[in-house]
Amino acid sequence: MTDVLARYEALVAAGELRPDPDQRATVGRLAELGRQFETQPNKGSVLWRMLKKPPPSPRGLYMWGGVGRGKSMMMDLFFDCVDTPSKRRVHFHEFMLEIHDRLRVERTKEKGDPIPPVVDAVAAEAKLLCFDEMVVNNMADAAILSRLFTGLIDAGVTVVTTSNRPPDDLYKDGLNRQLFLPFIALIKDRLDVLCLNGPVDYRLERLGGFPTWYSPNGQASTQALSKAFFRLTDYPPEDAAHVPSAELAVPGGRTIHVPKSLKGVAVFSFKRLCSEARGAADYLAIARNYHTVFIVGIPILGPDNRNEAARFKVLIDALYEHKVKLLATADAEPIVLYPEGDGAFEFERTVSRLMEMQSQDYLAAGHGE
Repeated sequence: MTDVLARYEALVAAGELRPDPDQRATVGRLAELGRQFETQPNKGSVLWRMLKKPPPSPRGLYMWGGVGRGKSMMMDLFFDCVDTPSKRRVHFHEFMLEIHDRLRVERTKEKGDPIPPVVDAVAAEAKLLCFDEMVVNNMADAAILSRLFTGLIDAGVTVVTTSNRPPDDLYKDGLNRQLFLPFIALIKDRLDVLCLNGPVDYRLERLGGFPTWYSPNGQASTQALSKAFFRLTDYPPEDAAHVPSAELAVPGGRTIHVPKSLKGVAVFSFKRLCSEARGAADYLAIARNYHTVFIVGIPILGPDNRNEAARFKVLIDALYEHKVKLLATADAEPIVLYPEGDGAFEFERTVSRLMEMQSQDYLAAGHGE
């Protein structure tokens, strides 16, 4: 294993990160976990035969703290450094959509409780599961999480996750929250809970007071947005042609192609999001999976493109409700984006939200809050 602690200290020495006691302690714990993984005995080893059962899996971690405190960065460092083929890193919402799809398949078999076979399948695929942005905001997830993760941990899966919230605040004020409380107890009992609330909000700092709304559309706006993307993701601009894309799952078996998808940041064209047949489920999937969304090429809206305008309103509602950061290029400022005609009055709420989404208070809020 490339030592994750050495990698972290090199970043601090280079000035890319500032000294942060919370980060340093967390990286130290991640380094210890990596070593535990790499010294685990192989299946069929003498220790396995002596114990007559698999040795216990390393204890997982729950890392929580305010937005931009480096949780995802440390997860990336750890995942890149730990030397095990049986590992998977996935956004929590994407994982849960996958779980519900698997449960639907198992229910069609009519062979009883669908959760154990899903647990067995997931555990067979990875012994280290790393989740980014654990947040629970629907009852369908809340109802199954305790049994699902109890099964995974009992099956020898080590869970490492990040969240903007302490365990006790997950699914806060949610419907039938008492059904969710065993999952909170499970986190506290089976994972080490680490707090990261250092003084630097790196994500907000990287926006650096730069605008988030660029108009009019054109080369200058596109270049400005491109610079913001590389600044937020730490991706080298010279490799722009190789930025990864993704296929985002939507409930019901559909997918959305994400042209650029990196470290919780997605880039879309307005045409892809609002000129094609889309609905609330699509936009909710985007809002749940990405903390920052870039939209390029927003046109002037009005009665002549009322369908696109209607979809745009639903999209902005979803992003706003999940506190997603929005950076965009458009033909006009929000206040004159839908200047007149039938529908202009109804668009005023969207204008208000677009204006608020540029404020420092909004940008400082955590994803999903």
